[in-house]
Amino acid sequence: MKEQVVKNKEIIILGVESSCDDTSAAIIRDGYLLSNVISSQAVHSAYGGVVPELASRAHQQNIIPTIHEAIRRAGIAKEDISAIAYTRGPGLIGSLLVGTSFAKGFSLALDVPMIEVNHLQGHVLAHFIKEEGEESHIPEFPFLCLLVSGGNSQIILVEAYNKMTILGQTIDDAAGEAFDKCAKLLGGPYPGGPFVDKLAKEGNPDAFTFSKPQIPGYDYSFSGLKTSFMYFLRDELKNNPNFVEERKADLCASIQKTVIEVLMKKLKKAADDYKINRVAVAGGVSANSGLRGAFQDYSKRYGWEIFLPKFSYTTDNAAMIAITALFKYKDGIFDTIDSVPFSKVVI
Repeated sequence: MKEQVVKNKEIIILGVESSCDDTSAAIIRDGYLLSNVISSQAVHSAYGGVVPELASRAHQQNIIPTIHEAIRRAGIAKEDISAIAYTRGPGLIGSLLVGTSFAKGFSLALDVPMIEVNHLQGHVLAHFIKEEGEESHIPEFPFLCLLVSGGNSQIILVEAYNKMTILGQTIDDAAGEAFDKCAKLLGGPYPGGPFVDKLAKEGNPDAFTFSKPQIPGYDYSFSGLKTSFMYFLRDELKNNPNFVEERKADLCASIQKTVIEVLMKKLKKAADDYKINRVAVAGGVSANSGLRGAFQDYSKRYGWEIFLPKFSYTTDNAAMIAITALFKYKDGIFDTIDSVPFSKVVI
């Protein structure tokens, strides 16, 4: 195999992301993004959630053309690639196997090293991606990161690219999952987050009050909130069958406000306890306008230096995989051909 780290030579990383239902490939050169291509799977919307078997089959169809397009848009040849990075986990095993298998084959074919990346670490380190012609706002270590998505709600202490500690996390449903389930109760599509966010802008966030979970420490819980929302709708529909249609915007605004208040209260506690004022947000729910507004509000009220990802980096994408791999490449940390994917949530 080629010498794995060549000094004074540009480092070009091909990143591959296939943890769930989006197939993505990206090229990063010395920390700057050259391309980031995402192939989404619309088939799952008909089922109200991701179907693992359908997802893995779609990855098999999409991975070659997606990577080809990423290389084309980057304006490089495949022989220019220094290393290939892939998502090892957590995620759907069938989907992860597609990306893992491709990475192994491509690594052998090009005689370049392979780098495994933790999907959750990738979301956190997406804040380090740079783009030509744009001013970079990159956090210094240490900082806190609120990682919120359909599957995860975590407060993470980030002391280095390879030193992250989960301070708190959901003990049941994630914030994004709560949005999805509440949206479904309101007759909305999957995923439900964008639906709730859009209608919330038209509604009154103080129209309805929902109980908030009382969980000690920095951990979260959203299953009870989701259940109480369901019972609230049931009771109101008994009195007025048109209640949901008449108050849909207010319902979205109120549930969104409640979820955000729960998220921010624990994050503020962690920032105070650890005396850290650099605070970032990452994951799919970081695209939510209400959550972004809350971060800006806390920045003004408490002097936080906040880091909000570009919308293109909020969802699953390969750019975050490639930038994480760049850190590991510089430290000479490479994967072996016998590596296997994992589904368990770890940092």
